Amino acid sequence: MNIRIGTSHLLVILLWGSAFAGIRHGLEGYSPEHLSFLRLLIGSLALVCYAAIIKMKLPELKDWPVIFLFGFLGFAVYQTALSFGELTVSAGAASLLVSTSPVFIGLLGSVFFQERTGKWYWSGATISMAGIFLISFGAGGGFELGIGIILILIASLSESLYFVFQKNFLDKYGALPFTAYTIWAATIIMAFFSPGIVSQIAEAPLGATMSAIYLGLFPTVIAYFAIAYITAKSGASEAASSLYLTPAASFLIAWIWLGEVPATLTVAGGVLTLIGVSLTYIKGRKEVAEYL
Repeated sequence: MNIRIGTSHLLVILLWGSAFAGIRHGLEGYSPEHLSFLRLLIGSLALVCYAAIIKMKLPELKDWPVIFLFGFLGFAVYQTALSFGELTVSAGAASLLVSTSPVFIGLLGSVFFQERTGKWYWSGATISMAGIFLISFGAGGGFELGIGIILILIASLSESLYFVFQKNFLDKYGALPFTAYTIWAATIIMAFFSPGIVSQIAEAPLGATMSAIYLGLFPTVIAYFAIAYITAKSGASEAASSLYLTPAASFLIAWIWLGEVPATLTVAGGVLTLIGVSLTYIKGRKEVAEYL
């Protein structure tokens, strides 16, 4: 692993890990929908400047509907559902729940692309579900999954749909331009929530606004640029490996930033979830390779 790849991994882990604490902090001054819109708006403005510098071309008109769909799934639904979920779920637990995306990705690949999953995938998925129930206990939800946990799992599923079906467009436009297109599309969609944003900015604590700016520039733009660089240089499998350390970074950052101390059951559930996700992704890939 060279220095640039290693630095990119570190950026992804730290920036995406910090996003969950940033959302919790931003929610102290903003509603979930306004925080999501403001975050995307700031990211979009930064990307407009980047696009102007490199003279980025606009996508073909025929691809705009699909790009809006990807923007809706990968950013509008993901960020809004995650923000609403974090009203009741801690930052660390939220990061663990989002880390289930490889389970959804494997299931979607099996359903839509006839990718072979096998026993390791289903064993891992079962272990991950057990982990989710323990996280629910740690969050005080008992056997019933609370609305916050359900919303974060919806966010994870939406993000998985974005990653599974984007491959042809990544090949056509490149990772960075396509990411910019989908963020711009999501911002236009989220403009539905723009009424009242000016007054909320005026009333929000400075710290919450700074968190929104941070979320828009760093986890939304720079982290996606870093993972796009890893994908371009080493492939999607290498890029996805960063996701396994993101929850650990999230717990540490939430502890330092917010003073969140995870419940014992949450930690135990997190360990189970990550073990299950590792089995579905790593062992599943090995089994597919052997089968082919």
